[in-house]
Amino acid sequence: MAVHDDCKLRFMELKAKRTHRFIVYKIEEAQKQVVVETLGEPAKGYEDFTKCLPADECRYAVYDFEYLTEGNVPKSRIFFIGWSPDTARVRSKMIYASSKDRFKRELDGIQIELQATDASEMDLDVFKSRAN
Repeated sequence: MAVHDDCKLRFMELKAKRTHRFIVYKIEEAQKQVVVETLGEPAKGYEDFTKCLPADECRYAVYDFEYLTEGNVPKSRIFFIGWSPDTARVRSKMIYASSKDRFKRELDGIQIELQATDASEMDLDVFKSRAN
């Protein structure tokens, strides 16, 4: 599975310049490559992010999660999310699962990985508990 150059470029913008809050990636099966599907502006929040994940299709996503530590120190962690809902086609789940590690290696700077099959597996409490 090839990775479109735009995927890495947009990720570097998120990591270095904070020009995006999140990025949703999609595998274009016809071209056999991962492409950027959605870019979330810095002002967008968690709700906007979850609305970009289709209910019955797999996706990869990167989310820049900002939070406060117990000492009220602002921090952020870059999450990689493998979104594979139970209602997705089996073939799609297999393609996403088999190419995930290679794709993730292309994105240098991922700090935490989540695998989610429904919204409850990646709600804000999960992000908070994994970030600390």
